[in-house]
Amino acid sequence: MWSVVWAAVRSKAPYITFPVAFVVGLVGSQLERLLRGDPPAAPHDERSISEQREERKLQEITGEDMTKVVSLKDKLEFAPRAVLNRNRPEKS
Repeated sequence: MWSVVWAAVRSKAPYITFPVAFVVGLVGSQLERLLRGDPPAAPHDERSISEQREERKLQEITGEDMTKVVSLKDKLEFAPRAVLNRNRPEKS
């Protein structure tokens, strides 16, 4: 008889565990809300993420002279090293 009961419980396990998990989750969330209180309202920003990023980039470059750029010849130390330095000119 016990084997029939365990077979039935095993086959109906999702139908039993889902309501139990749902009730436990609901009680836990209500208890957490009761203990912590309602969260403060987050400030709503009208701008999108891309607009905020563009605004930040504009603030970073404000006041900089964009015509002063490092020469590519000066950037050679950041170039990947060629095999045995054959293709890399020597710096003087």
